Amino acid sequence: MTASRVLVLNSGSSSVKYQLLDMRDSSRLALGLVERIGEQVSRLKHTPLTAGGESREWSGPIADHDAALKAVAAELAKDGLGLDSPELAAIGHRVVHGGKHFTEPTVIDDAVLAEIERLIPVAPLHNPANLTGIRTAQALRPDLPQVAVFDTAFHTTMPESAARYAIDVETADRHRIRRYGFHGTSHAYVSRATAKLLGKAPDDVNVIVLHLGNGASASAVRGGRCVDTSMGLTPLEGLVMGTRSGDMDPAVIFHLARVGDMSIAEIDTLLNKKSGLIGLCGDNDMREIRRRIDEGDERAQLAFDIYIHRLKKYIGAYYAVLGRVDAIAFTAGVGENAAPVREAAVAGLDGLGLAVDPELNAVRGDEPRLISPTGAGVAVAVVPTDEELEIATQTYALVGGTDIQPPREGNA
Repeated sequence: MTASRVLVLNSGSSSVKYQLLDMRDSSRLALGLVERIGEQVSRLKHTPLTAGGESREWSGPIADHDAALKAVAAELAKDGLGLDSPELAAIGHRVVHGGKHFTEPTVIDDAVLAEIERLIPVAPLHNPANLTGIRTAQALRPDLPQVAVFDTAFHTTMPESAARYAIDVETADRHRIRRYGFHGTSHAYVSRATAKLLGKAPDDVNVIVLHLGNGASASAVRGGRCVDTSMGLTPLEGLVMGTRSGDMDPAVIFHLARVGDMSIAEIDTLLNKKSGLIGLCGDNDMREIRRRIDEGDERAQLAFDIYIHRLKKYIGAYYAVLGRVDAIAFTAGVGENAAPVREAAVAGLDGLGLAVDPELNAVRGDEPRLISPTGAGVAVAVVPTDEELEIATQTYALVGGTDIQPPREGNA
């Protein structure tokens, strides 16, 4: 029997998220999270998804990623899903930054590791943690294929006119300054799933994907290929996010340094962790912001209005970039669950063929669905993202899986 299981690892600086999938039918066998790695009280939550499985939680010190992955392996083994199983085909790793070099999922070897490490200056918060997870997994299963799936890969199809910043070319090339984009696995998955929802091939569909979570990004996808995206050299550019500012006059940085006497580190913290919704109103949870708006809170209302204004600008801009838009797809935590955000984002855009049906928009569910009125010029969709399935699918296809089936309707 062909090995059909893929373990997906997403290693953060102090956490590891994981899912084990069986690629014969794209079903999940287990999932979990290890958090607060390196602290006195770490936490592991493991959920087996086989028949009769119940979630298990464990708290205690987990010193490093090596200890974290060994703990994950032990939990999987309790369910008969251990890393030593001959049914495990590969381990797929989410890697945030692949630069220009990595345009597709890649089997990890020493050269790949060296290149991921070389990209640390443009992804100092993410790539080191991704590397740690890869090296730890390699030590646990040195015989098993390990695959890197890059957040940036889907966006490498952007033309130079979209990827280049208008600065001195030699300086940009020397320091690898360009627009890379992020959330690529989500944008790839959602754009394909949207085409399927419309009953069309991805090659025949132009989609604006709005990945709206605590981090948020938009992409313009023409015929299955990204031609523009809102995040840039780092995930700071673009939409208003939970704690990130998004687009801003770069001279604000100089002004804060000169007039505010702030250091580069302080400005970095301000723009990445103390801006966006939390900077505007003190909350980065859209549910709480909407509750405050309902109670008449003016700061919350202003934060929401700024968030929506930026979103509308990108919808309009990407409509112009694509020329023809078949669908707009909302995804991720806010995009999938916040009906008022979806309604406000397309309000007043009737001239572009955009509208939502209030009753359809109010429905909650885990399946891809249309929320635009019948006969609308442009379909408006809610498409739950599935980055883990996307990583597993790409990983399994790369290592030679021959019996992979398309995702089930519930996962599409």
